[in-house]
Amino acid sequence: MDKRISRLRRAVATRRKISELRVHRLSVHRSNQHIYASIISPEGDRVLVSASTLEPEVRKALADQKAHGGNAAAAGLVGKRVAEKAKAAGVELVAFDRSGFRYHGRVKALADAAREAGLKF
Repeated sequence: MDKRISRLRRAVATRRKISELRVHRLSVHRSNQHIYASIISPEGDRVLVSASTLEPEVRKALADQKAHGGNAAAAGLVGKRVAEKAKAAGVELVAFDRSGFRYHGRVKALADAAREAGLKF
């Protein structure tokens, strides 16, 4: 079993539990260069809010900080941005779906920034 298959196996268990809870899901995906966050409806049929390091506003903020999309500072910006968008859409309570990634580094930075911006997990 390779690393990707193991991560996806862990992700399925988390998503199964979140679907039982019937709450909005804050899903995180990371690659080597970027990080993405989406808030998905309880039915799982549509994305309500999303943010990533590919957005022009985030890229401009990262350029000002002399940072790039694959570090914890960028993840913090994305977490703050997704929380602000979620509050504007009327979502305050979410379940955190780390997609099988370790709760460490960039994933943790995104979660902490979203909490500080007012999102409740």
